Amino acid sequence: MFHVKHYENITDEDRWQAMLAKDRRFDGAFVTGVHSTGIYCRPSCPARAPHRKNVRFYATPADAEAAGLRACKRCSPGSQSAEEACVLAAIAAIRERGAMTLDELADLTGYTPTHFQRLFKRTVGLSPAAFARALREERVREALAGGLGVTEALAAAGFSGPEQFYAETKGRMGMRPSDWTRGGAGRVIHWAVLPTSLGPMLVAATEVGVCCLAFGEGEAELRARFPRAELVPAGDDFRALFAQVVAAVEQPGPGSAAIPLDVHGTAFQQRVWDELRRIPHGETRSYGELAAALGNPKASRAVGGANGANHIAVLIPCHRVIASDGSLGGYAYGLEIKAELLRREGV
Repeated sequence: MFHVKHYENITDEDRWQAMLAKDRRFDGAFVTGVHSTGIYCRPSCPARAPHRKNVRFYATPADAEAAGLRACKRCSPGSQSAEEACVLAAIAAIRERGAMTLDELADLTGYTPTHFQRLFKRTVGLSPAAFARALREERVREALAGGLGVTEALAAAGFSGPEQFYAETKGRMGMRPSDWTRGGAGRVIHWAVLPTSLGPMLVAATEVGVCCLAFGEGEAELRARFPRAELVPAGDDFRALFAQVVAAVEQPGPGSAAIPLDVHGTAFQQRVWDELRRIPHGETRSYGELAAALGNPKASRAVGGANGANHIAVLIPCHRVIASDGSLGGYAYGLEIKAELLRREGV
């Protein structure tokens, strides 16, 4: 999130793109040195963008000044703004105390509740309430991955019990945490391998929605993903849903967003997948752009990992993520399929 320690591994290309976008979420992560003018600025400085050849990036204002640069008077990069300090204080309070009301955060920061809500969301990319929920969900995932039982993991994350957790995460996390840790145990998954113009396509769904879409795979690969689920060949009850899925592949369009999904992952993976679904039909994003949209610019590699963990191709459109140089990058089902999906979308 929004703190310098979370931006240590970003590349100069990430910094350059953030500067061009005047992304205030990078303020404090680095400063931009413009050697043709002898000044250094915040990434969000409203001044006209310099030529790339004249720019060097520095970790701190002190580093820039040691290189002979002086602070920009327009954006004051050497001082932390009151807004930044307030957001950092709120994040620290939420991490320590859990979810807080807007009135409590307003008292803490000195802003009105409405203004602080806008400020926090603009800076972090989530509302304070959504940030607190994501933090708690992530703690549940980490506790489960660390070997705790469901009851213990929920308690460690501050949930009063399973009912509260399921109520708060309904519609976002798909399978319950107990299902997630037990390879789909207790769940019934209906599946079929369907012919498409891109080759055989595995589609699988629970009663909630599609949980797997993959090209060139079959029952063995599905069982590897959900080793303890009951796999059942899809019957008539799933014919209409699977027809929608095939149509989304053959004639892609914005309407595919209405197809219900049943996905599970860490809170970070969920955020990446949600952001993928926000990429407009017919457009692409680089890994760096996607990471920046999530408010965590150093996370390009983590974004790539979340893409790789996506088991629902096309409907969670990881094919819309390309390399920063404009090349296709990688794709689990081959670059020919990726290129064709993009061509069908008009890219």
